[in-house]
Formats: sequence, C-alpha cells, structure tokens
Amino acid sequence: MRKFVLTMLIFSSWLSVKAQIVSLNKEELSTLKAEITNNPQAKKIYASLQKSTTIYLNQKPNPIDTIRTEGLLKGDPKKDKTKLALPDMNKMFALALQYRLTNDRNYLNKCISFLSAWAKINHSSGDPIDDTNLDKAIEAYDLIKNDIPLADKKNIDDWLSETAKAEINSKRMKPGKATAINNWNAHRLKVVGEIGYALNNREFIDWTIDHLKSHININLYADGSSLDFKQRDALHYHLYDLEPMLKLAIIINRGEGTNFYTYQSPNGSSIKKSVDWLIPYITGEKKHEEYVNTTVKFDHDRAMNHEPGFAAGTLFEPKLAIPLLKSVVYFDPKYQTLLYQLLDGQSDINLFVNKIKIENIK
Repeated sequence: MRKFVLTMLIFSSWLSVKAQIVSLNKEELSTLKAEITNNPQAKKIYASLQKSTTIYLNQKPNPIDTIRTEGLLKGDPKKDKTKLALPDMNKMFALALQYRLTNDRNYLNKCISFLSAWAKINHSSGDPIDDTNLDKAIEAYDLIKNDIPLADKKNIDDWLSETAKAEINSKRMKPGKATAINNWNAHRLKVVGEIGYALNNREFIDWTIDHLKSHININLYADGSSLDFKQRDALHYHLYDLEPMLKLAIIINRGEGTNFYTYQSPNGSSIKKSVDWLIPYITGEKKHEEYVNTTVKFDHDRAMNHEPGFAAGTLFEPKLAIPLLKSVVYFDPKYQTLLYQLLDGQSDINLFVNKIKIENIK
C-alpha cells in the first residue's frame, strides 16, 4: 500500500511538472486544431503562421546580452539594437506552436536553437520593463518544455530562473522606490509568475501571489483609478499597469483556480474596478487629454523627441485598449462585444489562443 501511495505521489508530481499553464495544454491544442479546421478565419490566420514558420526555419537567432528599452528615447542606439533582436520572441512562439500543431520536429529543433541562443547570451539586469519583452519566449518554452533534450533544457531553465531571481532581488524592488509600487512592479510580478508556472517553481509562484495582493492594495484605488494614472495623467499608463496584472491573473486562475480579477484588497481596490473605471474612455463616452499634468520627466522628454502619442494633450486612443480587453474577456465576457468593435474584423492567432483558454476556465 505504501509503495502504491508513493508511486501515485511521484506520478502526481510528474504531471505537475509537465503541466502547461502559461501556454495551451494538450486538450486545448486539440481544440485549436479543430478551430483551424472548421473556422475559415482561423484557417486563414494559420496559413499565415505556416508561411512565417517555414521562413523562420532558415533564419538564425539574434539574441542580445541585455534587453534595453526602459528609459531610452526613440533613436537611441541601445534601443535600436534591442528592437532588432526582439522579433525573435514571436518567432519562438510561432515555431513552438507550429510544432505542437504538426508534430514536425524541424519546428521543435529550430525553436530550441532560438531559446538556447538566448539562454547562452541574455542576462537580466532586474529591470522589469526590459524583461517584460520575454513573454512570448516564456510561452514558447512552456509549449515545448516536455520535448526539450535535458542538456538544452537545463540551460534554458537556468536562464529563466536567473531572470526571475534578478527581478525578485532587484534594487528597483526595494522599499521606498517608486518602481516597487508603480507599473514596474506589475510587470515584475507578471515575469516572475510566468516563469514560476513555466518551471513549476513553487517559490516563485508563492512570491508572486503574495506580492500581487499587496500591489493591488497599493497601486489601485477603490474608485478604480490607479497610482500610475495619478502620476502620469495618462490612461496609457493605467493600461500599461493593468495589462500585466490581467495576464498574471489568467495564469494564476489556470494554475490555482483563484480569481484575482475580482479579488478586493483591504483598501477596497480590485483589478475589476480599475477595468470598469476605464471602460467609458474606451467606448468614447469620456475623453481624456494625455500627459497634461504628468509628474514624470521622461514623458516630457518623449514629447520633445516627437514620439507619437506622447505630446501633452493628445486624446486617448481607445484602440490602445485592445490588448487589455483580450485578457479582460477571460474573466468578464460582457466586454467581448466591445473588443470585437475595436478589432473591426482584425484578428491573429493569439485571439484564438485566448478564446480557447476562456472555453477551458475552471
């Protein structure tokens, strides 16, 4: 009997390690295949994915030692160098998804070569605004992690683990730092949470959940507004704060069954309240002139650099909320109509991935 119990515990642990929370699991991938077969729009989008991944098979990865986007103006050489490297993220995801849809190991091997190249060269500086760009690489890893050879997997696992640790131990996380409570922290939590669930690292997962609770309490207000909106006078930054929180909330819901969308903090704030507060600006019922009273110098610098959308007084553009709504509908289907109105017939493979995750809600 004891041997049977031990065997079942080992088996349960094995299942947990193999589980895909960040990406799609086996059953969800089967649903996606059916969607591609039966839905003309999905079939058209998949044809584009097929074409792209065939091209990627003949391309080489272009990793960068340190991602640099935060605090840099358009035209900065470091930012431009990063811009040339970041397309690898979507390439990895596309290759991983194509492998899982076709079982063609050519796509698997190419995806592993991209992930391994980044694992060998890239190092996190603990800046979440830079590391937030790793989303699709983490999702790609989660899709194929069960089929990666052990030697390659260890190197990739170490890279992701070191990235999470760099965020957790970052000097930007220390008490008293604005970056410990503003949108930076939302992106930090998302990165650590994604990696935690991809690696099945309970320490990372528990850390993320604990800090998400405190972030909602400090960063979001009971009336639905946010610290970032107050500091930047820009809905752009209210969105930028909520987007990573929503992505993380979806992952936690898939992994734990816990709903952080409706979770209410001691101060009465919640992600849902902050989404609802934003909706009138997305529908056009309300207007907002962005950055007029921002307290952040970088906003003025981008305006002086003539970067689109950052001039004080620029009206908020509702279509900027599309990425947010793609996540919101996971928890709040009533916003599906608004999302499709903003999409205006446009779609991509990620929309169908999100749709399948919604259909599999716990």
